[in-house]
Amino acid sequence: MRSESQMSEQLVKTTAETNPDYGFVPTERPIQLLFDQGIVNLDKPANPTSHEVVAWLKRILRVPKAGHSGTLDPKVTGVLPTALGRAAKAVRVLLTAPKGYIGIMQLHGDTSRNLIDTTAAEFQGEIYQRPPVRSSVKRRLRTRRIYSIEVLEVEDRRVLFQVYCQAGTYIRKLCDDWGLILGVGGHMDELRRTRTGPFTEETIVRLQDIADAAYYYFEEGDSTMLRQVIQPIEVAFTHLPSITIRDTAVDAVCHGAGLTVPGVVQMSSFGSEELVVIKTLKDEAVALGKTTMKAQSILKQNSGICATPIRVLMSRGTYPRHF
Repeated sequence: MRSESQMSEQLVKTTAETNPDYGFVPTERPIQLLFDQGIVNLDKPANPTSHEVVAWLKRILRVPKAGHSGTLDPKVTGVLPTALGRAAKAVRVLLTAPKGYIGIMQLHGDTSRNLIDTTAAEFQGEIYQRPPVRSSVKRRLRTRRIYSIEVLEVEDRRVLFQVYCQAGTYIRKLCDDWGLILGVGGHMDELRRTRTGPFTEETIVRLQDIADAAYYYFEEGDSTMLRQVIQPIEVAFTHLPSITIRDTAVDAVCHGAGLTVPGVVQMSSFGSEELVVIKTLKDEAVALGKTTMKAQSILKQNSGICATPIRVLMSRGTYPRHF
């Protein structure tokens, strides 16, 4: 994973100013634009499917389109970032972001706390997993990385644990394997997702919170609460390296053109063929792109395409076309 210091470090190629007449600082974006370029860190309740919860959200906010960042099983609760409008096309970037969970494993026999702690440590690092029978992917053996796993509490045969892991890790299968190693068997009893990339429980909102905020906006004309539950889509990309570009380069990227070196103002550190967010001097997300050269090479060169857009986020015409 890329460290926070690498993400915050900015390599400056040149200086430039932005025209206040075009675009908006994400936190000052008009509420109607948030309906098309916003994201809700939704607290998924138990029992309904992720699809059903997103459908309710669309109905509450009266938006035609929304998309979530990765399906949670009906009984699983917690962090389900859901993007609105045009932002929905980019929320898939969160599918590959690391995930955090807290869960309860039910053991099928008695064992010691010391053995539970010892076997938990064996799962930290790279592990092999075969997806469960009821999964949406092929059941072939694959590797996943457990960044951290900790036993929080043990009561009788119930084990409370938290885990931070690579996307695509099956916690249900982790519990099955953990029980086998303990020699008594076990299964996942409860699970809550506490983190998806940059989204945590600190900013999570319930459906009731969203319904209340929507009522005050649509019925009373007060958007204060709504701004508290809908975040700018840019929040979803804070875990990605970035390239900041001139105002004059924005519209070309919005039309799908490759980003050329003269349009770059500054960037974080990255290599070639990396996923980046291309943004304006106001920190607005213009597009998600794939780099064609390293950041250090961009600093040294004066021409050439340095990134190609793979998912345009900003509407054409937001910034004037440069001739």
